[in-house]
Amino acid sequence: MNITKTSAGLVEGQEAFVYELTADNGTAVKLTNIGAIIMSIRTADKNGKLGEIALGFDDPMTYIDPEYLASGMFLGATVGRYANRIKAGKFSIGNKVYELETNNGPNHLHGGTGSFHTKIWNSEEFSAEGRVGVKMSYVSANMENGYPGELTVTVVFTLNNNNELQLNYQATTDKTTILNLTNHSYFNLKGEGDILDTKLVMHASNYTPTDETLIPLGKIESVKGTMVDFTLEHSIGERVHMSDDGYDHNFVIDGNAGELRLAAEAYEETSGRTLALLTTEPGFQFYTGYWLNGNYSRGPLKFGSFGGFALEAQHYPDSPNQKEFPTTLLKPGETYTQTTVYRFGTK
Repeated sequence: MNITKTSAGLVEGQEAFVYELTADNGTAVKLTNIGAIIMSIRTADKNGKLGEIALGFDDPMTYIDPEYLASGMFLGATVGRYANRIKAGKFSIGNKVYELETNNGPNHLHGGTGSFHTKIWNSEEFSAEGRVGVKMSYVSANMENGYPGELTVTVVFTLNNNNELQLNYQATTDKTTILNLTNHSYFNLKGEGDILDTKLVMHASNYTPTDETLIPLGKIESVKGTMVDFTLEHSIGERVHMSDDGYDHNFVIDGNAGELRLAAEAYEETSGRTLALLTTEPGFQFYTGYWLNGNYSRGPLKFGSFGGFALEAQHYPDSPNQKEFPTTLLKPGETYTQTTVYRFGTK
């Protein structure tokens, strides 16, 4: 296995880097400490030919270009402090109400503008037998983006020779706060065109239905008989047009939250590539990229509507305002942990 580190220049006086992790079989992952972002994932198809399967940019500075940031794509980004949506940008801890930016219609999304995906993270590469990786860390100041508490966050990205990219998150705070972290990579297992022929199986018997602004109604309901039932294999395109905007739903993963378990499996027949999501989180957001604006591309990969799909391991949207959902409170003396694995293969 191998790891390389390249300087990408300075951002507001801090040095940006690009890391490339390469497994013995050729699987390669590029990362940058700008936003703790996954820039690229190259895996072999069924014929052994390596190809790009993640939406992203070759130049890391594109990730902080104002025009790109305004697009709200979050390609490959580490998202926080709160992944997904918070209704009306408000939540309470005890008797105190906190107000956040409303950057997604009437709601708060992905920590707001200028959140984790725009920051320069401290980074340090490492290697060990059968694995290589990068540890990235960031200290978010008290009340940054409206969130209480000085928060220290670490994400460790590890590529191993089992064709797995593992993400280990850890965080602590000095004041009670809320926290919901995820990675927002988009995948296209064919490496070009749309993702509508990609087949999915989800180990999620339930989901959280929402209102028209994608805020949960507070219920956990069975997927049976709905367009979001992937308990048996279906192609993404089979029922996607039953929703005006495609899929953008939170699924409740079967089994026990806190245990690493299989959440979803994807298969693209042309390339033969497979992708499995495993996580300790209670849920994941399945998003089919309807709102990708088509202004960006990399080679044959066009970043337009249905150009890639995301599987975002997470706590449920708007959990701070939904008492029946698993808590996202983090208190002083506690440690937030999460493990998420993307497992690549062919069949």
